[in-house]
Amino acid sequence: MLKEKWSALKARCQTCSRVTLIFGVGFGALLIAGGLLAAGAAGLAWTNTESFCISCHEMRDNVYAEFDGTIHASNRSGVRAICSDCHVPRDPGPLLVAKVMATKDLYHHLLGSIDTQEKFEAKRHELATIVWRKMKKNDSLPCRNCHVESAMSSDLQSERAQSQHAKGKAEKLTCIDCHYGIAHTEPSGPGPQELDMSK
Repeated sequence: MLKEKWSALKARCQTCSRVTLIFGVGFGALLIAGGLLAAGAAGLAWTNTESFCISCHEMRDNVYAEFDGTIHASNRSGVRAICSDCHVPRDPGPLLVAKVMATKDLYHHLLGSIDTQEKFEAKRHELATIVWRKMKKNDSLPCRNCHVESAMSSDLQSERAQSQHAKGKAEKLTCIDCHYGIAHTEPSGPGPQELDMSK
């Protein structure tokens, strides 16, 4: 049956003008490309959901369990961050790069690199350092996506907070230099301010 339809299509195309044929092929290619693009966009959106992020026990039992009791998970205003808010760029180009780079997480999942609490704790500082480096390089952009500096009221901050923010600005520090260990347990070892960013 498929062979008959193909033969009929070939016969019909032989009587088509070149313009009609080019238009038909172009239209078909656009339909296929549009379908692939829509499927890709849906896939990207799905991999940004919290349920996807915690679908493996390594994330659910370790970093998500720690996050669940923090101010970013539950607070008086009900504004809640999810994994992708902090760990996935919003701009299309960097987002695609991040998704490709994240395939290494699947590889390590299959290897069982952090499939126990002990293995995870042994790698905690190394994993945190990777995130800190990214955040220092992008001037803590994930923080700034939600926390808009121009909208912050220094009058509502304590004197110490006002002083520390002024000091941080003068020293060209970024959010993660001081505000770390607030969504996940702080690893033992040097913090973001001690990182050698020349590497």
